Amino acid sequence: MGLFDLFKKKEPAAPATPPAVAAQEAADTLCAPVNGRVIGMKDVPDPVFSGEVLGKGCAVWPEGEVVYAPVSGTVTVTMGHAVGLSTDDGIEVLVHIGVDTVNMQGKGFTGYVKQGDTVKAGDPVIKMDRAAIKEGGYPDCVVLAVSNTAEFADVELVADAESTVSAGTPVVKVVRK
Repeated sequence: MGLFDLFKKKEPAAPATPPAVAAQEAADTLCAPVNGRVIGMKDVPDPVFSGEVLGKGCAVWPEGEVVYAPVSGTVTVTMGHAVGLSTDDGIEVLVHIGVDTVNMQGKGFTGYVKQGDTVKAGDPVIKMDRAAIKEGGYPDCVVLAVSNTAEFADVELVADAESTVSAGTPVVKVVRK
């Protein structure tokens, strides 16, 4: 180390990506994106989600801060507080953190993926700062919606509402026509 190395500005290290979780991946099945308590879509405290405008699915009141991919596929969109995924067999999934958290303009969220990335179910996709979400006055439930629900016969909750699940546990099943 030379004398001038002492004066070099050190770049902050990129946040370390947490390890993946084991996902119980199966065809047409979406896994829980976080550890926590499952609720039906109708119980999400937002009329757009509870009215299933963006698709059928469920939500999980989280216990932790890391959000994992509920399916294997391609990242189609990232928005700080949300990520869209598309599976090879045509299921489009939206993972949305919180209600009205778009107003946080990305503050309190660390993304681990970008558009075009390929992920496996259980890979970390976003870290949320639950304290910042709470401080902003927003609910922090993590919504899991099949955004192209109309292309299928149904989207069903397979985990019991109000049950506690681990990230990677099957929670939603897509029923094909």
